Amino acid sequence: MKQAAAPARTRLVEIVVPVHNEQRVLAGSVRRLHAYLTGTFPYGFRITIADNASTDATWEIATALGRELPHVRVLRLEAKGRGRALRRAWSASDADVVAYMDVDLSTDLDAFLPLVAPLLSGHSDLAIGTRLSRGANVVRGPKRELISRTYNLLLRSAMGARFSDAQCGFKAARTEIAQALLPLVEDEEWFFDTELLLLAERHGLRIHEVPVDWVDDPDSRVDIVRTARDDLRGMVRVARRTLGTFGTLSGAAGIPVPPRVRRARLPGGMARQLPGFAVVGVVCTLAHLVLFTTLRLVMPAVAANAVALLVTAVLNTAANRRFTFGVVGRAGALRHQLEGGAAFLAGLLLSTGGLAVLGLLAPDASTAAEVAALVAANALATLVRFLLLRAWVFDPGRTKGTAR
Repeated sequence: MKQAAAPARTRLVEIVVPVHNEQRVLAGSVRRLHAYLTGTFPYGFRITIADNASTDATWEIATALGRELPHVRVLRLEAKGRGRALRRAWSASDADVVAYMDVDLSTDLDAFLPLVAPLLSGHSDLAIGTRLSRGANVVRGPKRELISRTYNLLLRSAMGARFSDAQCGFKAARTEIAQALLPLVEDEEWFFDTELLLLAERHGLRIHEVPVDWVDDPDSRVDIVRTARDDLRGMVRVARRTLGTFGTLSGAAGIPVPPRVRRARLPGGMARQLPGFAVVGVVCTLAHLVLFTTLRLVMPAVAANAVALLVTAVLNTAANRRFTFGVVGRAGALRHQLEGGAAFLAGLLLSTGGLAVLGLLAPDASTAAEVAALVAANALATLVRFLLLRAWVFDPGRTKGTAR
Protein backbone atom coordinates (compact mmCIF):
# COMPACT_ATOMS: atom_id res chain seq x y z
CA MET A 1 0.00 0.00 0.00
CA LYS A 2 1.28 3.48 -0.83
CA GLN A 3 2.58 5.70 1.95
CA ALA A 4 0.98 9.08 2.70
CA ALA A 5 2.20 11.82 0.38
CA ALA A 6 4.91 14.14 1.67
CA PRO A 7 3.90 17.76 2.36
CA ALA A 8 3.97 20.07 -0.65
CA ARG A 9 7.24 21.96 -1.14
CA THR A 10 7.88 24.89 -3.41
CA ARG A 11 10.99 23.70 -5.30
CA LEU A 12 11.37 20.37 -7.09
CA VAL A 13 14.51 18.27 -7.47
CA GLU A 14 14.44 15.17 -9.69
CA ILE A 15 16.92 12.42 -8.84
CA VAL A 16 17.52 9.93 -11.63
CA VAL A 17 18.84 6.49 -10.73
CA PRO A 18 20.08 4.80 -13.95
CA VAL A 19 20.06 1.01 -13.68
CA HIS A 20 21.02 -1.99 -15.79
CA ASN A 21 20.55 -5.48 -14.34
CA GLU A 22 20.46 -4.26 -10.74
CA GLN A 23 17.81 -6.57 -9.31
CA ARG A 24 20.00 -7.37 -6.29
CA VAL A 25 20.26 -3.85 -4.86
CA LEU A 26 17.50 -1.80 -6.53
CA ALA A 27 14.68 -2.18 -4.01
CA GLY A 28 16.84 -1.65 -0.94
CA SER A 29 18.63 1.37 -2.40
CA VAL A 30 15.50 3.15 -3.63
CA ARG A 31 13.67 2.59 -0.34
CA ARG A 32 16.68 3.92 1.56
CA LEU A 33 16.93 6.98 -0.71
CA HIS A 34 13.18 7.62 -0.51
CA ALA A 35 13.15 7.38 3.29
CA TYR A 36 16.11 9.73 3.56
CA LEU A 37 14.58 12.38 1.29
CA THR A 38 11.15 12.12 2.91
CA GLY A 39 12.60 12.56 6.39
CA THR A 40 15.32 15.17 5.86
CA PHE A 41 15.15 16.91 2.47
CA PRO A 42 13.57 20.39 2.72
CA TYR A 43 12.48 20.56 -0.95
CA GLY A 44 10.10 18.63 -3.13
CA PHE A 45 11.62 15.60 -4.81
CA ARG A 46 10.97 12.99 -7.46
CA ILE A 47 12.95 9.77 -7.87
CA THR A 48 13.10 8.43 -11.42
CA ILE A 49 14.35 4.88 -11.92
CA ALA A 50 15.71 4.82 -15.48
CA ASP A 51 16.05 1.20 -16.56
CA ASN A 52 18.28 0.96 -19.62
CA ALA A 53 17.72 -2.42 -21.27
CA SER A 54 17.88 -4.68 -18.21
CA THR A 55 17.45 -8.37 -18.92
CA ASP A 56 16.85 -9.56 -15.35
CA ALA A 57 14.00 -8.65 -12.95
CA THR A 58 15.07 -5.00 -12.61
CA TRP A 59 12.10 -3.62 -14.56
CA GLU A 60 9.54 -5.62 -12.58
CA ILE A 61 11.09 -4.45 -9.29
CA ALA A 62 11.19 -0.85 -10.54
CA THR A 63 7.51 -0.83 -11.53
CA ALA A 64 6.56 -2.31 -8.15
CA LEU A 65 8.48 0.47 -6.40
CA GLY A 66 6.72 3.05 -8.57
CA ARG A 67 3.34 1.72 -7.42
CA GLU A 68 4.38 1.45 -3.78
CA LEU A 69 6.25 4.71 -3.09
CA PRO A 70 4.98 8.26 -3.65
CA HIS A 71 7.20 10.54 -5.77
CA VAL A 72 8.80 7.54 -7.49
CA ARG A 73 8.38 7.04 -11.23
CA VAL A 74 9.90 4.57 -13.65
CA LEU A 75 11.28 4.94 -17.14
CA ARG A 76 12.20 2.15 -19.57
CA LEU A 77 14.75 2.37 -22.41
CA GLU A 78 15.35 -0.47 -24.82
CA ALA A 79 19.00 0.49 -25.42
CA LYS A 80 21.81 0.27 -22.87
CA GLY A 81 23.83 3.30 -21.72
CA ARG A 82 23.94 5.44 -18.58
CA GLY A 83 24.29 8.63 -20.61
CA ARG A 84 21.34 7.61 -22.76
CA ALA A 85 19.18 7.10 -19.66
CA LEU A 86 20.16 10.45 -18.16
CA ARG A 87 19.57 12.27 -21.45
CA ARG A 88 16.05 10.82 -21.72
CA ALA A 89 15.08 11.60 -18.12
CA TRP A 90 16.64 15.05 -17.89
CA SER A 91 15.33 16.20 -21.28
CA ALA A 92 11.73 15.62 -20.19
CA SER A 93 12.07 16.92 -16.63
CA ASP A 94 9.98 19.82 -15.28
CA ALA A 95 11.99 20.05 -12.05
CA ASP A 96 14.06 23.05 -10.98
CA VAL A 97 17.15 20.86 -10.57
CA VAL A 98 18.00 17.46 -12.06
CA ALA A 99 20.47 15.10 -10.42
CA TYR A 100 21.63 11.53 -10.57
CA MET A 101 23.29 9.02 -8.31
CA ASP A 102 24.51 5.45 -8.73
CA VAL A 103 22.11 2.77 -7.56
CA ASP A 104 24.62 1.32 -5.08
CA LEU A 105 24.46 4.63 -3.12
CA SER A 106 28.22 4.51 -2.56
CA THR A 107 28.12 8.24 -1.74
CA ASP A 108 26.87 9.28 1.70
CA LEU A 109 23.44 10.85 1.24
CA ASP A 110 24.24 13.64 3.70
CA ALA A 111 26.13 15.29 0.80
CA PHE A 112 22.98 15.61 -1.31
CA LEU A 113 21.59 18.84 0.14
CA PRO A 114 25.01 20.60 -0.10
CA LEU A 115 25.13 19.35 -3.71
CA VAL A 116 21.83 20.88 -4.86
CA ALA A 117 21.53 23.94 -2.58
CA PRO A 118 23.87 26.20 -4.67
CA LEU A 119 21.85 25.29 -7.78
CA LEU A 120 18.50 26.10 -6.19
CA SER A 121 19.88 29.43 -4.95
CA GLY A 122 21.24 30.33 -8.40
CA HIS A 123 24.83 30.50 -7.14
CA SER A 124 26.07 27.68 -9.41
CA ASP A 125 25.02 25.99 -12.65
CA LEU A 126 26.21 22.41 -12.10
CA ALA A 127 27.42 20.52 -9.04
CA ILE A 128 29.51 17.38 -8.60
CA GLY A 129 30.55 15.18 -5.73
CA THR A 130 34.32 14.80 -5.52
CA ARG A 131 36.31 11.97 -3.98
CA LEU A 132 39.63 13.65 -4.72
CA SER A 133 39.57 16.70 -2.44
CA ARG A 134 41.05 16.88 1.04
CA GLY A 135 37.65 16.91 2.70
CA ALA A 136 36.56 13.64 1.08
CA ASN A 137 36.63 10.31 2.89
CA VAL A 138 37.05 7.44 0.42
CA VAL A 139 37.30 3.68 0.89
CA ARG A 140 38.35 1.80 -2.24
CA GLY A 141 41.09 -0.46 -3.57
CA PRO A 142 44.45 0.83 -4.86
CA LYS A 143 43.74 -0.21 -8.46
CA ARG A 144 40.58 1.89 -8.81
CA GLU A 145 42.22 4.75 -6.87
CA LEU A 146 45.15 4.80 -9.31
CA ILE A 147 42.92 4.64 -12.38
CA SER A 148 40.66 7.44 -11.12
CA ARG A 149 43.51 9.77 -10.23
CA THR A 150 45.35 9.09 -13.50
CA TYR A 151 42.21 9.78 -15.55
CA ASN A 152 41.49 13.06 -13.78
CA LEU A 153 45.14 14.13 -14.10
CA LEU A 154 44.92 13.52 -17.85
CA LEU A 155 41.78 15.65 -18.01
CA ARG A 156 43.49 18.51 -16.22
CA SER A 157 46.78 18.31 -18.12
CA ALA A 158 45.55 17.53 -21.63
CA MET A 159 42.09 19.12 -21.60
CA GLY A 160 42.64 22.00 -19.19
CA ALA A 161 39.79 20.83 -16.94
CA ARG A 162 39.55 22.56 -13.56
CA PHE A 163 37.03 20.24 -11.88
CA SER A 164 38.61 17.56 -9.72
CA ASP A 165 36.51 14.40 -10.19
CA ALA A 166 34.74 13.65 -13.47
CA GLN A 167 33.61 10.12 -12.65
CA CYS A 168 31.89 10.28 -9.26
CA GLY A 169 28.29 9.11 -9.75
CA PHE A 170 26.80 12.00 -7.79
CA LYS A 171 25.98 15.06 -9.90
CA ALA A 172 23.32 17.72 -10.40
CA ALA A 173 22.50 20.66 -12.66
CA ARG A 174 19.97 23.42 -13.03
CA THR A 175 17.41 21.93 -15.40
CA GLU A 176 17.53 24.72 -17.99
CA ILE A 177 21.33 24.41 -18.10
CA ALA A 178 21.24 20.63 -18.49
CA GLN A 179 18.59 20.78 -21.22
CA ALA A 180 20.58 23.37 -23.17
CA LEU A 181 23.80 21.33 -22.97
CA LEU A 182 22.33 17.91 -23.74
CA PRO A 183 21.99 18.39 -27.54
CA LEU A 184 25.74 19.05 -27.68
CA VAL A 185 26.73 15.94 -25.70
CA GLU A 186 27.42 13.03 -28.05
CA ASP A 187 28.34 10.20 -25.68
CA GLU A 188 25.59 7.87 -24.46
CA GLU A 189 27.54 5.81 -21.94
CA TRP A 190 30.22 6.41 -19.26
CA PHE A 191 31.94 9.43 -20.85
CA PHE A 192 28.63 11.33 -20.77
CA ASP A 193 29.49 12.98 -17.41
CA THR A 194 32.93 14.12 -18.51
CA GLU A 195 31.69 15.51 -21.81
CA LEU A 196 28.89 17.44 -20.08
CA LEU A 197 31.32 18.97 -17.58
CA LEU A 198 33.89 19.89 -20.24
CA LEU A 199 31.21 21.61 -22.32
CA ALA A 200 29.91 23.49 -19.28
CA GLU A 201 33.37 24.64 -18.28
CA ARG A 202 34.32 25.71 -21.80
CA HIS A 203 31.32 28.05 -21.84
CA GLY A 204 31.85 29.77 -18.55
CA LEU A 205 29.35 27.90 -16.40
CA ARG A 206 30.04 27.61 -12.68
CA ILE A 207 30.65 24.08 -11.35
CA HIS A 208 30.26 23.60 -7.59
CA GLU A 209 32.18 20.74 -5.92
CA VAL A 210 31.19 18.91 -2.74
CA PRO A 211 33.66 16.60 -0.92
CA VAL A 212 31.91 13.31 -0.27
CA ASP A 213 32.22 10.21 1.88
CA TRP A 214 32.36 7.32 -0.56
CA VAL A 215 32.68 3.55 -0.14
CA ASP A 216 33.50 1.40 -3.17
CA ASP A 217 30.95 -1.22 -4.14
CA PRO A 218 32.90 -4.53 -4.28
CA ASP A 219 30.24 -5.95 -6.62
CA SER A 220 30.76 -3.25 -9.27
CA ARG A 221 30.63 -4.76 -12.76
CA VAL A 222 32.09 -1.83 -14.66
CA ASP A 223 34.49 -2.99 -17.38
CA ILE A 224 37.43 -0.79 -16.35
CA VAL A 225 39.59 -1.43 -19.44
CA ARG A 226 36.75 -0.80 -21.89
CA THR A 227 35.59 2.27 -19.98
CA ALA A 228 39.13 3.72 -19.90
CA ARG A 229 39.52 3.15 -23.64
CA ASP A 230 36.19 4.80 -24.42
CA ASP A 231 37.02 7.72 -22.13
CA LEU A 232 40.31 8.37 -23.96
CA ARG A 233 38.50 8.28 -27.30
CA GLY A 234 35.96 10.71 -25.93
CA MET A 235 38.68 13.09 -24.75
CA VAL A 236 40.21 13.21 -28.23
CA ARG A 237 36.80 13.76 -29.84
CA VAL A 238 35.83 16.56 -27.45
CA ALA A 239 39.22 18.24 -27.88
CA ARG A 240 38.73 18.32 -31.64
CA ARG A 241 35.15 19.54 -31.53
CA THR A 242 34.73 21.90 -28.61
CA LEU A 243 37.95 23.44 -27.35
CA GLY A 244 37.86 26.11 -30.02
CA THR A 245 34.21 27.13 -29.64
CA PHE A 246 34.40 29.66 -26.81
CA GLY A 247 31.44 31.98 -26.66
CA THR A 248 29.13 30.10 -29.04
CA LEU A 249 26.94 28.11 -26.68
CA SER A 250 25.02 30.79 -24.84
CA GLY A 251 23.74 32.23 -28.08
CA ALA A 252 23.13 29.00 -29.96
CA ALA A 253 21.59 27.01 -27.14
CA GLY A 254 20.07 29.78 -25.06
CA ILE A 255 22.03 29.12 -21.86
CA PRO A 256 21.51 32.03 -19.45
CA VAL A 257 25.16 32.61 -18.54
CA PRO A 258 25.33 35.53 -16.06
CA PRO A 259 28.05 38.14 -16.64
CA ARG A 260 29.76 37.08 -13.39
CA VAL A 261 30.92 33.80 -14.96
CA ARG A 262 31.73 34.88 -18.50
CA ARG A 263 35.33 34.14 -19.40
CA ALA A 264 37.84 36.63 -20.63
CA ARG A 265 38.83 36.13 -24.22
CA LEU A 266 41.87 33.99 -24.83
CA PRO A 267 44.98 35.60 -26.32
CA GLY A 268 44.92 35.74 -30.09
CA GLY A 269 45.21 32.35 -31.76
CA MET A 270 45.14 30.33 -28.53
CA ALA A 271 41.57 29.05 -28.99
CA ARG A 272 42.64 27.61 -32.37
CA GLN A 273 45.88 26.14 -30.99
CA LEU A 274 44.48 24.46 -27.87
CA PRO A 275 42.57 21.63 -29.63
CA GLY A 276 45.64 20.51 -31.57
CA PHE A 277 47.88 20.76 -28.53
CA ALA A 278 45.41 18.74 -26.43
CA VAL A 279 45.15 15.92 -28.97
CA VAL A 280 48.93 15.77 -29.45
CA GLY A 281 49.40 15.84 -25.68
CA VAL A 282 47.04 12.93 -25.03
CA VAL A 283 48.63 10.76 -27.74
CA CYS A 284 52.20 11.53 -26.63
CA THR A 285 51.38 10.98 -22.95
CA LEU A 286 49.97 7.54 -23.72
CA ALA A 287 52.97 6.72 -25.94
CA HIS A 288 55.34 7.83 -23.17
CA LEU A 289 53.62 5.61 -20.58
CA VAL A 290 53.62 2.59 -22.92
CA LEU A 291 57.33 3.06 -23.72
CA PHE A 292 58.18 3.58 -20.06
CA THR A 293 56.40 0.43 -18.85
CA THR A 294 58.04 -1.58 -21.65
CA LEU A 295 61.56 -0.26 -21.03
CA ARG A 296 61.06 -0.62 -17.28
CA LEU A 297 61.33 -4.38 -17.74
CA VAL A 298 64.99 -4.07 -18.77
CA MET A 299 66.33 -0.88 -17.15
CA PRO A 300 65.93 1.31 -14.04
CA ALA A 301 62.98 3.68 -13.79
CA VAL A 302 65.00 6.89 -14.30
CA ALA A 303 66.70 5.56 -17.45
CA ALA A 304 63.46 4.14 -18.86
CA ASN A 305 61.74 7.49 -18.29
CA ALA A 306 64.58 9.45 -19.96
CA VAL A 307 64.54 7.30 -23.10
CA ALA A 308 60.74 7.27 -23.36
CA LEU A 309 60.56 11.02 -22.79
CA LEU A 310 63.24 11.76 -25.41
CA VAL A 311 61.44 9.73 -28.08
CA THR A 312 58.04 11.24 -27.38
CA ALA A 313 59.48 14.78 -27.04
CA VAL A 314 60.77 14.62 -30.63
CA LEU A 315 57.38 13.37 -31.82
CA ASN A 316 55.58 15.97 -29.72
CA THR A 317 57.55 18.89 -31.13
CA ALA A 318 57.11 17.68 -34.71
CA ALA A 319 53.37 17.11 -34.30
CA ASN A 320 52.78 20.46 -32.58
CA ARG A 321 54.86 22.19 -35.26
CA ARG A 322 52.54 20.91 -37.96
CA PHE A 323 49.10 20.60 -36.36
CA THR A 324 49.06 23.10 -33.46
CA PHE A 325 51.08 26.02 -34.80
CA GLY A 326 50.63 25.42 -38.54
CA VAL A 327 54.32 25.51 -39.51
CA VAL A 328 55.05 23.54 -42.69
CA GLY A 329 58.14 22.83 -44.73
CA ARG A 330 61.67 21.89 -43.68
CA ALA A 331 62.88 25.45 -42.98
CA GLY A 332 63.66 25.81 -39.30
CA ALA A 333 62.70 22.21 -38.45
CA LEU A 334 66.06 21.38 -36.86
CA ARG A 335 66.08 24.63 -34.87
CA HIS A 336 62.56 23.89 -33.64
CA GLN A 337 63.63 20.44 -32.44
CA LEU A 338 66.70 21.84 -30.66
CA GLU A 339 64.67 24.56 -28.97
CA GLY A 340 61.96 22.03 -28.18
CA GLY A 341 64.71 20.28 -26.23
CA ALA A 342 64.18 22.91 -23.53
CA ALA A 343 60.69 21.52 -23.00
CA PHE A 344 62.18 18.01 -22.96
CA LEU A 345 64.65 19.04 -20.24
CA ALA A 346 61.88 20.62 -18.18
CA GLY A 347 59.82 17.45 -18.44
CA LEU A 348 62.86 15.29 -17.65
CA LEU A 349 63.67 17.30 -14.53
CA LEU A 350 60.09 17.21 -13.29
CA SER A 351 59.53 13.50 -13.98
CA THR A 352 62.94 12.45 -12.65
CA GLY A 353 62.24 14.49 -9.54
CA GLY A 354 58.88 12.79 -9.16
CA LEU A 355 60.48 9.34 -9.44
CA ALA A 356 63.19 10.33 -6.98
CA VAL A 357 60.64 11.48 -4.40
CA LEU A 358 58.66 8.28 -4.89
CA GLY A 359 61.85 6.24 -4.42
CA LEU A 360 62.54 8.00 -1.12
CA LEU A 361 58.99 7.59 0.17
CA ALA A 362 58.44 4.05 -1.12
CA PRO A 363 61.66 2.24 -2.11
CA ASP A 364 59.70 -0.83 -3.27
CA ALA A 365 57.08 1.08 -5.24
CA SER A 366 55.34 -0.80 -8.05
CA THR A 367 55.48 0.15 -11.73
CA ALA A 368 51.87 1.36 -11.39
CA ALA A 369 52.94 3.82 -8.68
CA GLU A 370 55.80 5.02 -10.89
CA VAL A 371 53.35 5.58 -13.76
CA ALA A 372 51.13 7.64 -11.44
CA ALA A 373 54.13 9.75 -10.40
CA LEU A 374 55.02 10.34 -14.06
CA VAL A 375 51.47 11.37 -14.93
CA ALA A 376 51.49 13.91 -12.09
CA ALA A 377 54.86 15.33 -13.19
CA ASN A 378 53.81 15.42 -16.85
CA ALA A 379 50.73 17.46 -15.96
CA LEU A 380 52.98 20.35 -14.90
CA ALA A 381 55.44 19.71 -17.74
CA THR A 382 52.56 20.03 -20.24
CA LEU A 383 51.87 23.59 -19.14
CA VAL A 384 55.57 24.48 -19.36
CA ARG A 385 55.77 22.92 -22.83
CA PHE A 386 52.81 24.88 -24.20
CA LEU A 387 54.16 28.18 -22.88
CA LEU A 388 57.62 27.51 -24.33
CA LEU A 389 56.30 26.42 -27.73
CA ARG A 390 53.84 29.29 -28.04
CA ALA A 391 55.98 32.13 -26.68
CA TRP A 392 59.38 31.08 -28.02
CA VAL A 393 59.82 28.10 -30.35
CA PHE A 394 56.84 28.87 -32.62
CA ASP A 395 56.44 32.57 -31.93
CA PRO A 396 54.78 34.03 -35.09
CA GLY A 397 57.53 36.63 -35.49
CA ARG A 398 60.15 33.88 -35.76
CA THR A 399 58.15 31.54 -38.01
CA LYS A 400 57.02 34.21 -40.47
CA GLY A 401 56.76 32.85 -43.95
CA THR A 402 56.45 29.21 -42.93
CA ALA A 403 53.07 29.16 -41.19
CA ARG A 404 49.93 28.22 -42.98
